[in-house]
Amino acid sequence: MVVGVGNPLRRDDGAGVWVARQLAGAPGWVTIPAGLALENVIGKIEKLPPKLVVVVDAAELGLPPGEFRRLPWEWRGRMLASTHGLPLELVLGRLSQEVENLELVGIQPGELGWGEGLSPQVAAGAQRLVELLLSGRWRDIPLCRLPPRPG
Repeated sequence: MVVGVGNPLRRDDGAGVWVARQLAGAPGWVTIPAGLALENVIGKIEKLPPKLVVVVDAAELGLPPGEFRRLPWEWRGRMLASTHGLPLELVLGRLSQEVENLELVGIQPGELGWGEGLSPQVAAGAQRLVELLLSGRWRDIPLCRLPPRPG
């Protein structure tokens, strides 16, 4: 399962939602474009429950726009998603209790101003991520080697 989070009205912050929408209907993947409401899809995930959930979001990684990385659990603070009312760490913590394998993938944004559509660099990176997921090679997503944000 791929869960895309972010705000599509803030340009590259919508990268996770874009990835989920691109994978919709792809064999082997169930997708949920959660947007800003990650807490609202926990029930859907619990009903399935999938063995693997890949949460994709824009993340401040200090990399060129469009680069993406798997984030170790303790580095989830780099993700840019916010929820309607619950802290992101609480929502992800709940989700981690419901699934066998929770992977966090961050895409470095370039443009976060108001507007729709991804910047060209982030669109290209998000497309590379979609291709990796479609080919079943999610483990080939490089692991983030940056130190976690202090916290």
